[in-house]
Amino acid sequence: MVYRVGLLGLGTVGTGVVQILQRPGHPLLRAVDIGAVGVRSLDKPREVQIPPERLTTDLERIVSDPEIDIVIELLGGLEPARSLILKAIDHGKQVITANKAVIARYGAEIFQAAAQAKVSVLLEAAVAGGIPILQPLQQSLRANHLQAVWGIINGTTNFILSQMTQEGISFEEALAIAQARGYAEADPSADVEGWDAADKIAILASLAFGLPVEREHIPCEGIRDISATDIRYAREWGFTFKLLAIAQSSPRAASSAGPSRLDIRVHPTLLPLTHPLASINGVDNAVLVQGDPLGQVVLSGPGAGRGPTASAVVGDLLTLIAHLQTGAQVPNPLLGFPPLLPFSAGGAEPPQLQVGIPLAELEAEFYVRVLAQDQPGVIGAIGTCFGNHRVSLESITQKECHREQAEIVILTHTVREADCQRAIAEIRQLPQVAGIPGLFRVLR
Repeated sequence: MVYRVGLLGLGTVGTGVVQILQRPGHPLLRAVDIGAVGVRSLDKPREVQIPPERLTTDLERIVSDPEIDIVIELLGGLEPARSLILKAIDHGKQVITANKAVIARYGAEIFQAAAQAKVSVLLEAAVAGGIPILQPLQQSLRANHLQAVWGIINGTTNFILSQMTQEGISFEEALAIAQARGYAEADPSADVEGWDAADKIAILASLAFGLPVEREHIPCEGIRDISATDIRYAREWGFTFKLLAIAQSSPRAASSAGPSRLDIRVHPTLLPLTHPLASINGVDNAVLVQGDPLGQVVLSGPGAGRGPTASAVVGDLLTLIAHLQTGAQVPNPLLGFPPLLPFSAGGAEPPQLQVGIPLAELEAEFYVRVLAQDQPGVIGAIGTCFGNHRVSLESITQKECHREQAEIVILTHTVREADCQRAIAEIRQLPQVAGIPGLFRVLR
C-alpha cells in the first residue's frame, strides 16, 4: 500500500523532510508518496525538486483531499496551523506536527478531536528537535514513577550562553553571532524570553505527569539580564548558567493538607559544573528524567535545525506507517494513558497533582550581585537585611571595584523565595546601594 503525504510548509524543516523521503533509507519509506506540498509562493527557488502540479498555495485543499492519508504540519505559529490540523483530523487524516506552540496551547482540543476521529497526532519533533524524548516517556520509561523532568530545550539560548561563557562576551554580542549563524530570528523574543522553552516543558510535563498543563500558568524568565560578569563570577564558584525548563513533583509538607503539586517553570539557573546538564553546550539540547527505580537518565543531542527536526518528523512517519500496516492504533502521546505519577510507599494509588506553584513559595539557593559604595559597613548592612528576613548566607564577598563603587557577590543557602525577595527589596533601599544587577536561582 502507498501512503500519500500532504506536507504543509516547505521551509527549512520541510525541505529536510523531502530530502529524506526522496532518498529513503528505510524500506517502509518506499511506501510513501508526497502527494501535495503547501507553500506560500509557487515561484520561490527551492533546494528540492517537487513536480509543479503537486505544489499549491491552497493549504485547505490538502487537508481535505480524500487522496491524502497523512498530513505533516510544519508551518509554525498558531494560525492557520491549528485550524488546518483540526480540519485534517475532521477529514480522517493522520497528523504529524513539529508545532510546539499549537500543542502547548491547544493540545487538549486537538487530541480530543483525534480521539473522536480515531486518528493519531504525533509530535516528537515539537519538543527537542532530533532527540527522541516523547516516545521514551510514553513507552520505555513507563515502568518508573517519574519525579522530575529538567530540560535545556532551546538551542538558541544555549548557544548564546555558551558563547558568553567561552568567549567572555556580552549578551548582545552573543545574540548577534547567533543571528548571523541563523540560530536566532531577527526578533529573538520567543527564545531569549523563555517562551519557546515554556511551550516545550508544557508538553513534556503533560506527558510525563499525565495531566493537562495550562501554558499560560508557567512562570517564565529569560536570559537578557545575564551579564558576562555574572557568568565569570559563577565560574569562579564552580557554576555555569543554563536556561532551564523544570517540571517536578513537589510534595507538600507533612503538616499540610491537599495533594502534591507540580512545580513547573522556566528561568536562568546556575548549575554546578559537575551537573549532568552543565556540559550541554552550543545549540545542543538535553532532557534529564528522574524516576524510581531508574534514577537519572539524560538524553542529549542536536535540538534544532533541518537535519535533527526532519529526522524526528520522519521517525514519527515510520512509527505511523508501521502501526497502519499492522492495523494497530497509534497511541496519541497526550491521551489514553494513566498518569505517570510517583507512587507512595506500599503500592498505594498515586496522589493527585495540583499544577503550578507560585514562585514566592518555592525554595532555592540564590546568587545575588550588588553594586554599592566602596566604604566600611556596607557588607554588614547587606547581611543585616538578609538576616531580617531569615535568609541564611553561604558566602558574601566583595569583588571588583569601579571608581567608588564595589561589586558584592552573595550566595545564599536554600531559602524561601518570598523571604529572599523581601530582603532584596530592603537592600535596594539602602543609601549605599546603587543597584542589584544580578539575581538568579541556583540548583544543584
